[in-house]
Amino acid sequence: MPLFFLFLGFYMVTVAGNLGLITLIGLNCNLHTPMYFFLYNLSFIDFCYSTVITPKMLMSFVSKKNIISYAGCMTQLFFFLFFVISESFVLSAMAYDRYVAICNPLVYTATISPQACLLLLLGVYVMGFAGAMAHTACMVRLTFCANRLVDHYMCDILPLLERSCTSTYVNELVVFVIVGIDIGVPTVTIFISYALILSSILRIRSTEGRSKAFSTCSSHVIAVSLFFGSGAFMYLKPPSLLPMNQGKVSSLFYTIVVPMLNPLIYSLRNKDVKAALKKTLSRKSLS
Repeated sequence: MPLFFLFLGFYMVTVAGNLGLITLIGLNCNLHTPMYFFLYNLSFIDFCYSTVITPKMLMSFVSKKNIISYAGCMTQLFFFLFFVISESFVLSAMAYDRYVAICNPLVYTATISPQACLLLLLGVYVMGFAGAMAHTACMVRLTFCANRLVDHYMCDILPLLERSCTSTYVNELVVFVIVGIDIGVPTVTIFISYALILSSILRIRSTEGRSKAFSTCSSHVIAVSLFFGSGAFMYLKPPSLLPMNQGKVSSLFYTIVVPMLNPLIYSLRNKDVKAALKKTLSRKSLS
């Protein structure tokens, strides 16, 4: 019961924070910009993949039998992977947006046009779908032993591979290739974007201009570090170097904690969001 109420609290904060940010961006016209368009989708993704995992985990704390059907397990695996891969690419799209805004402000409106935003977002969800389909298709071809339990709180790739009765060589190869792409490509994009941003910031002479540029990027840097750090720790280490208990803690961090922290990071450190929140609250109090 203590764990049930702890994670119920986490989930309630996640739902309230992400849906609140989605509503705030939708209601305020001054937040209808490319940066907040991507933030809107990040909040939607965080809400969805937290919802894929947490309610089932909460049920397991109070039910006598902690079971999940094979179809339910594969469905949870697919949607979890779809949203988590999409998040990695939406974070890289946000880094590219910040790069253009700071390094090429004169062509920002033309470069990050509504059409470009939609194409970037389409690429985000296509990559998410492709990665989820590849992992799930490889998982479906395996045979699982009937008497083996999944030593985890959700249907994730590595715990399921440990319970297979057939060879998992192809699956492990797919994990390293797909996860390498899904973490490697966004990470390289983000590093290059922020290297160019840092170079541009250092050329700004005014202290006020530098601090404004740094504050614009700081929230995104924190979110990226939390998400990619915990994800890489979980998937890019050999199983022999990462015991399952440590893997649970790592996956707990990026599946439960990161979606809860993202709206707090982006709202508490963002003047536009705080101003929009005050405006919305004052509008409601007047009405």
